[in-house]
Amino acid sequence: MSDKAESTSNPLDMVKWLVVAVLLGGLVYGYGAYEEVSVLYRALVAVTVVVVALGIASTTEKGQIFLTFAKDARIEVRKVVWPSRQEVVRMTLVILAATAVVGLMLYLIDMVLVWAIGLVTGIGA
Repeated sequence: MSDKAESTSNPLDMVKWLVVAVLLGGLVYGYGAYEEVSVLYRALVAVTVVVVALGIASTTEKGQIFLTFAKDARIEVRKVVWPSRQEVVRMTLVILAATAVVGLMLYLIDMVLVWAIGLVTGIGA
């Protein structure tokens, strides 16, 4: 087995995750309990609590693994060669035309099958 599968998590990480859960749970409760407070203030508190919770979560082992993954993903996205606007428009039109042709073919096949089954069974449509 790999070393990662055999490693045990830090007991402090469990406490950190508990704090994160309590913060987010308190946020959900508080947001509903203080409806009389302005939405702006509640939103500012919510953003602050989420940022603090993410900061705490990022100090855990799993948080560090996620941050490494996110950085690697960002690097890979920068390597992608994105199509130009003209290519996107052209491909969209091709897809729309192909969808229309396939839809028409399915409609015609359905009509032929309904007609053939009507002949065999004697039920007229």
